[in-house]
Amino acid sequence: MIKRPTGTITLFMMPFVTLIGLFSVFIYYTVSSYSESYLFQLLEARAHKVARENLDELSSKRSAPFQSNLSEKLPHEKDYFIPVNAQLNTTVESTKIGVRPEFLTEVIQKGAAEEVTLRYLYKGIVHDTPHGQYIVITAGENFFEKNHTETLFKTLFFTLGAAFLLLLYIAVFYSKNIYKPISSIIEKVKNVGSENLHLRLDETNSNQELNALTQTFNDMLDRIETSFETQNNFISNASHELRTPLTAIIGEADVALAKPRKLEDYVDSLKIILHQAEKLDDKTKALLFLAQTGFSGKTMKFEKVRIDQLLWDVKETLERLNSKNKIFLDTELLPDNPLKLKVNGNVQLLHLAFSNILSNGCKYSDFNTVFLSIGASDDNVYIAIKDTGIGIPENEIKYIYDPFFRASNTKNYEGYGIGLPLTRNIIRMHHGKLVVSSTENEGTLVQITLPSWKPNA
Repeated sequence: MIKRPTGTITLFMMPFVTLIGLFSVFIYYTVSSYSESYLFQLLEARAHKVARENLDELSSKRSAPFQSNLSEKLPHEKDYFIPVNAQLNTTVESTKIGVRPEFLTEVIQKGAAEEVTLRYLYKGIVHDTPHGQYIVITAGENFFEKNHTETLFKTLFFTLGAAFLLLLYIAVFYSKNIYKPISSIIEKVKNVGSENLHLRLDETNSNQELNALTQTFNDMLDRIETSFETQNNFISNASHELRTPLTAIIGEADVALAKPRKLEDYVDSLKIILHQAEKLDDKTKALLFLAQTGFSGKTMKFEKVRIDQLLWDVKETLERLNSKNKIFLDTELLPDNPLKLKVNGNVQLLHLAFSNILSNGCKYSDFNTVFLSIGASDDNVYIAIKDTGIGIPENEIKYIYDPFFRASNTKNYEGYGIGLPLTRNIIRMHHGKLVVSSTENEGTLVQITLPSWKPNA
């Protein structure tokens, strides 16, 4: 199992925690600003009201704090009335009230001003009376800062903490589920080794990206398995299969050169040498071609191929090369839409693959009719090849893909044991499947599945 890195969880959580934090700060300052603005509006309204109701009585008095007796007073409200005259000392008056001297100056110059201290909010206006101008200041306790700030702060802090814990749970939960299929893939990959390259990963993940990763890995395993098998078999099989004609060539040459002989004897020796050299050439070419098909095939040209047309061509070619070959092509299962019969493939390689299977069917059935049928679905093209020949012994069918392997009942038939391994490699290169089932003395059925060509692929 892989460990979930804390960095992934942090990366998942940080944007949300930051967003929630910024949103909390925005809420706090918005509520605070609204409360302060609303209180200033109340203070201004109170200032105008107390000015109208009380200034006539205070116009001849010295400036002093005035505690209004009106029923609509704000909590801890204080009202101040300061006459604007030549004797006004803003520094002294501001000290008495508890505000800055600049505040009084601003009120006189602009007709209204606001002041904020730690505990109070001050609203000052200039009010005209028959006795002259007055600075009317109404002070009210900042009840938001005093009564609501702590509550709002605790609420936002609790909300942020709860959101953090919830996001942490969600981050751990999702990271666990995200990494779980990856962990499963890693565990399965650990079980794949040179001794069991046939193992494949499960492609049933609900995640499309993981499915693509799994399919890519399985394709890579197909190529590795093919290359590995080819390399393993090449040395052992080549050393045996190539040594036989070489030994015959060398032996015949030694016999021919051991002593002077008649011209006819030399001609016979050369014929034997030529025959063995041709066998050696055929086997060498087959080995090289088999090795080449163990790779991905990216250097080969792939194009749209109509399988039915290709099989007709294979049938005609085999029957033309050997008049004994009899192939019956069943067209009853052909789809109405010819596009379903198209695959993305290499014409030459597919022609070779089908030729190998069909020629084997003809040969090992002693040239009785071989039945070939084609079908298609929306996703795949299906080819079935059935013969009534000698079949394959049950205990030997597991070896049919080994290069140069030939079943024990094929001694009377010519061949090198290259066709079926080569065909399987070609089908794999086309992302298809090859299934062989056989019963000795009854016949063999070969089923091939190739993925259909997709216009947007």
